[in-house]
Amino acid sequence: MRKKITQLLMIAFFAIGANSIQAQSTVMVGGEKMFPMKNIIENAINSKDHTTLVAAVKAAGLVETLQGAGPFTVFAPTNAAFNKLPEGTVATLLKPENKQMLTQVLTYHVVAGKMDSKAIMKAIKKGNGMAELKTVSGGVLVAKMNGEKNITITDEKGNSSNISLYDVYQSNGVIHVIDSVVLPK
Repeated sequence: MRKKITQLLMIAFFAIGANSIQAQSTVMVGGEKMFPMKNIIENAINSKDHTTLVAAVKAAGLVETLQGAGPFTVFAPTNAAFNKLPEGTVATLLKPENKQMLTQVLTYHVVAGKMDSKAIMKAIKKGNGMAELKTVSGGVLVAKMNGEKNITITDEKGNSSNISLYDVYQSNGVIHVIDSVVLPK
C-alpha cells in the first residue's frame, strides 16, 4: 500500500511539474499562447498579429513545408509590418500569378536551423559585430546589435527590422517577431 501511495505522489508531482514547465515556456503572441510542442503553422494561425503572414504562407503553398520537421528560424513580420509596405504590395503578392515572387519574399524570412537569440548574438559577436544569416531563398540577412539586448535584421536592400519578440520556441524551430518586412534584392 505504501508503495502505491508513493507511486501516486510521484505521478502527481511529475504531472504538476510538467504543467508548470509548459506554462512557463508558452509565450503570448497576437493575444494567444504559443505552445512549444506545436509547429510553426499550428501556432502562427492563432496569432491575431500574423493573419497577413498566414494568408501569404497559404497563398504561396508553404504550409506543409513549415509544418515539416525543420528546424527553421522564422523572422515573422506582424500585420503592422506588412502595412508599412507601399499600398497594394500585399494584394499584388497574393495574386496567383505572383506566387513565385511571394514564395521568394516569404522564404527570405526563413533561415535553416534553430537560431534562438543567444545563437544569433553569439554569431554577431563571432562576426565582430555582425552576422550574415543565409536564408532559405538563398539570400542573406545581416544581424547586428542595436543596443545591449536588441537585434536588428537588415535585408539586401538596406532596410532594417527590429526583433520585437524573441525566442518563440516551436516543435520545429523558433520564431522571432519582427516589426518590418525584409525584402530580397
